[in-house]
Amino acid sequence: MRVEQLGDGEPEVAVVGAIHGDEPCGRDGIEAVLADPPDVGRPVKFVVANEAALAAGERYVDADLNRVFPGDANGEAHEERLAADLAAELAGCTVLALHSTQSYDGLFALVDEVTPLVRDVCPHLSVDAVVVTKGANEGRIFSAVPSTVEVECGYQGSPEAAANAERVIREFLAVTGVTDDPPAERSSSLPVFRLGDPIPKAAADEYEVYARNFQALEAGDPIAAADGERIFAETDFHPILLSAEGYEDVFGYTADRIGVLE
Repeated sequence: MRVEQLGDGEPEVAVVGAIHGDEPCGRDGIEAVLADPPDVGRPVKFVVANEAALAAGERYVDADLNRVFPGDANGEAHEERLAADLAAELAGCTVLALHSTQSYDGLFALVDEVTPLVRDVCPHLSVDAVVVTKGANEGRIFSAVPSTVEVECGYQGSPEAAANAERVIREFLAVTGVTDDPPAERSSSLPVFRLGDPIPKAAADEYEVYARNFQALEAGDPIAAADGERIFAETDFHPILLSAEGYEDVFGYTADRIGVLE
C-alpha cells in the first residue's frame, strides 16, 4: 500500500485506487493528479491499495480485497491484512474509491445509502447514476469506511477510464473543499437506483447480453443468453453491471430506480 499526501496536517479526505489489481485507472488517475498537483487548502491523502495485485495484473492475490473488510491484521490472506491496514488508514475520512468495469463505458457511483454526504458530493461528479448497495455490502469497503463513494470510471484497462479517474478525483477535491476550484456544475436530476438480486449465469462456452445498463426492462424481455439459451426478465427492472464476461457466475444485477438527486 502506497500513501501520498498533499497539504499539511491530518487529512480528513482520501482518494483510493487499485483496490483491485486489474483496475489500474485509480492508480493512473492518482498519479496524474500528483504529477500536476492542485493548490490545496486542506490536506488530502492518496492511497494506491493493492500494489501486489496491481503488479501481477490480477484482481487479487489471495482474496478479493473488496469482499474482506474490515480485514484481519493477522489473517493468512494478503488481502485480509491489507484490508485491516487500509481501514485504519482511511478511518475518519471522506473517501473516493476508484474502480472500472467490463460492463459500462461511462461513470457511475456506488454508495452505501443516500446520506447528506452523497447528496452534497455526487451531483458534482461526472457520473450518470448513483447506485445504492445497502444490504449487499458484507466485506465491502462501506462496511469499514461508510463515508465512501465508489466510482466506476469506465472500461477496465482503457485510457478513457484513466482520464475519467483523474477528472472525477479533481471534481471530488473541489466539492470537498480540498481545493479552491469551484465545484463542477451540479446535476439537476441524477438518477438513483437500488441494487437488487444477481442475474445468474450458467457455465457455457459463449455468452451474449441483449439489455443495456440502466435502461428499463419489462417482464418477459430477453436479458442474456448462455450458449444460445436465453434468460428473460421475470419482473420489471433496470440492469446494473450487466456484461457477458464481467463475472464468472452472474451476468450482472437487477436494480430499481428509486428517485433522483436534485
